[in-house]
Amino acid sequence: MTTTPITTTPTPPSSSTEMVTVTIDGKTQQFPKGTVLLEACNQMGAGVPFFCYHPGLTSPAVCRQCLVDVKGQPKPVPSCYTPVADKMEVMTKSPRALDVRRQMLEFTLVNHPIDCPICDKAGECLLQKHYFDWDAKLARNDGIKIKKAKVVDIGPRIVLDQERCILCTRCIRVCDEVAKTHQLEMADRGDHEILTTAPGHKLDNPYSLNTVDVCPVGALTSKDFRFEMRVWELYTTPSICPGCATGCNIEVHHSRGKIQRLVPRQNDQVNEHWMCDEGRLTYKRVHAERLAAPMSGGAPVDWDEALDDAGRVLRAALDAGSAGVGVVMNAQSTNEDLYALARLTFDHLGLGKAYLAGLDQGWSDDILVSADKNPNTAGAMAIGAGRLRTLLDLANDLKSGALHTLLVVGTHGVIGKDGAAGALPLDRLTTLVVIGTHRDEVSAAAKVALPLCEWAESDGTFTNRLGMVQRVRAAVPPAGDSLPGWEILSHLARKLGATMEFTEAKTVFAEAKQKLPFMKDAEWGRPLLPVQLRFAGSRG
Repeated sequence: MTTTPITTTPTPPSSSTEMVTVTIDGKTQQFPKGTVLLEACNQMGAGVPFFCYHPGLTSPAVCRQCLVDVKGQPKPVPSCYTPVADKMEVMTKSPRALDVRRQMLEFTLVNHPIDCPICDKAGECLLQKHYFDWDAKLARNDGIKIKKAKVVDIGPRIVLDQERCILCTRCIRVCDEVAKTHQLEMADRGDHEILTTAPGHKLDNPYSLNTVDVCPVGALTSKDFRFEMRVWELYTTPSICPGCATGCNIEVHHSRGKIQRLVPRQNDQVNEHWMCDEGRLTYKRVHAERLAAPMSGGAPVDWDEALDDAGRVLRAALDAGSAGVGVVMNAQSTNEDLYALARLTFDHLGLGKAYLAGLDQGWSDDILVSADKNPNTAGAMAIGAGRLRTLLDLANDLKSGALHTLLVVGTHGVIGKDGAAGALPLDRLTTLVVIGTHRDEVSAAAKVALPLCEWAESDGTFTNRLGMVQRVRAAVPPAGDSLPGWEILSHLARKLGATMEFTEAKTVFAEAKQKLPFMKDAEWGRPLLPVQLRFAGSRG
């Protein structure tokens, strides 16, 4: 399924795009014709503030915070709404432009509550930032502020504080232009104007949490993140959403070894500025019901003993007849784990029975969400190179007795949501060795179960439905004694008499890049350390 355009953001200029010459604060530069003046100014380092503007949405010019002086214009113009023109001369710091911006900011703050100490947005709030960027003076208004509703439940995932809303309309435009659903609107007029839901609606579209991202203040907050963590305590690590085959680029926000939230990271080729609500909640599985220690015979053991036991039972099974030994790969695994498993399965052990597991198909749309709920089906199929069979084939082979031993790497989707073990009669196996992330029916049935890192605990790559190989980075420490799949398989290979010396994920990637055509143009990228989110009001 292809991704259709979801915003009005213009496409990047080609070499044939007409260029215009603009002078901004005395500096002259060329820009593609049609570039928004606000972006041109800020590319030149002008630092023009804004509230209502968002690069992925249309520009209504309602906040008037981005006003600049343009030579020949009788009054300041909204730079978020004005395209650049040839020979345009712009002054972003003229006394008149600064004065009207200061007045508009003061007007915005007239009725705004001083909720910063308890507001989830504190530390990443645009209103807070602009206030500190000016002079942080006390308000001149000593009158009674207009009171509006607080803690308004407007949908299953969102809480609204009408007092904090600065009427920028970003959230309305996200619903209308991204989710294609009109669920929010403004009501009343003047200083009594409020954000509310459209008549007969709740804010429940599949992209509703994007309204929290774009809200420049703390008017819209996520029920999942609300009051959980101060944002300046969070670290951010770039990664890829594991929720479906689209592979939305995301930031993992984490603190003290725990993920607190996932937010979209801009990639115009994949997800632009957005992601679905379902994908945002995939982090929860990282910290729930984990297989955190090696198990042998149902009892926890150390890694050396577990690897010895796994190697012994698999070696005995191979000696009894390799035709009855099979391997289950998983579309939730990284390319690196899959490549290491393919090397062991096909090159070293010469096995002929390999199957592909993964989460079941689900709902989809023509915006971002793919029916394939696995992040790396494309990578698994390419690495399997036509040698992978389905779980239905696995069930038939188990029922017919064609398999007596199974090595499962990644248990997601091996047994369906209803836990219907009858679909996979694992009790017919003589030997089951599992490398998995969670305590479930499959790991519980294993003679040896080895703890595997989740997607947010290891480095690697996923291949999305468009064939793009995208980097996944470790954000939080592994649960318990968990290890990356490629590392476990390297240790297991030695126990089976195979030579597969991988020392880090980048080494696996480099070898796969040389041998797999779909990865030949992929880039590992430079190492990125987690970055702490800055407090917007800080002066440092």
